[in-house]
Amino acid sequence: MPEPLLYPFTAPPAAGEAIEVAPGIRWIRMPLPFALDHINLWLVGEGDGVALVDCGYGDAPTRELWSRHFATTLGNRAPARIVVTHYHPDHVGNAAWLGERFDRPVWMSAAEFLTAHAVRAGHCGHGLADTCALFRAHGVEDDHIAALEARGNAYRRGVPGLPASYRRLFPGNALKLGGSEFRVIAGYGHSPEHASLYGADRRVLISGDMLLPKISTNVAVWPAEPDADQLARFLASLAAFETLPDDTLVLPSHGLPFRGIRARVDALRDHHRARLAELVDAVGEAGVAATAAEVVPVLFRRELDLQQRFFAIGEAIAHLNHLATGGRLVREVTTAGRVRFAVPPSAAPA
Repeated sequence: MPEPLLYPFTAPPAAGEAIEVAPGIRWIRMPLPFALDHINLWLVGEGDGVALVDCGYGDAPTRELWSRHFATTLGNRAPARIVVTHYHPDHVGNAAWLGERFDRPVWMSAAEFLTAHAVRAGHCGHGLADTCALFRAHGVEDDHIAALEARGNAYRRGVPGLPASYRRLFPGNALKLGGSEFRVIAGYGHSPEHASLYGADRRVLISGDMLLPKISTNVAVWPAEPDADQLARFLASLAAFETLPDDTLVLPSHGLPFRGIRARVDALRDHHRARLAELVDAVGEAGVAATAAEVVPVLFRRELDLQQRFFAIGEAIAHLNHLATGGRLVREVTTAGRVRFAVPPSAAPA
């Protein structure tokens, strides 16, 4: 049995308040209008100001909380810099607003910056019609497709605007925050080029969504790369984290800060290994090829709302693509364009 994770903090900061989690690093929390109802943001002391790591969802409640923090936590001082781990709305949603308010550049990796613009504009395979076409091909029923179409471009609601320019984060390079060097660790599978930040002298990892204490981050396939093996990318990314000292304090975007990085990496690998085996068994027991939509209940054993189903189908495709890439299932496309997955003939029971 892996060692349990250690949680130095038993509760998150209250709305509008901050907790110091390490010398010069403070933790604030912002609300999200989803089942996953919060995001953790990090303030790293830098000279007379702070660096902001991630920005929160771009809506009125979050901006009202930011305004309170400007007056209290930040002491009416402009942030020294703004860093975004990846393009998802709860991370980049206020980046342009903060950058314009304080006349500061936004630091991101290139793939995250460009993907944010593509998703918000609906370009280059990132449009709603592209997503609906992908989901329809993988067996999603018409009523769910209609609900997604009625919702429109949900990304824009959480990202009212984006910076027109940025400062680029390079994997492996160091970023100076609060007088310390934080190494950029690239993560793949959850987003195109997620940037986690490791400060060796502080034994702190700002992990973003790559390492969460209780849940596995969403690993999904989207229409720009419909055949991608995103799960292989995610699992390969974990190797960079397990080499860090085990007493590293991990600062995740969701949940509580924790120590026990190797145990968490092992648990994530075990989790996905188990889900993959269950999918192979489910397809084999059915005896017929299955769509991603048909296997969602194998991965998610609970009622899902529209937002959760949106991510669940992408995650199901990611797991099935991984199994097909590894030869444990075969991918079939019908004449009607429906994508199905089946047990290879050599592995099927006689």
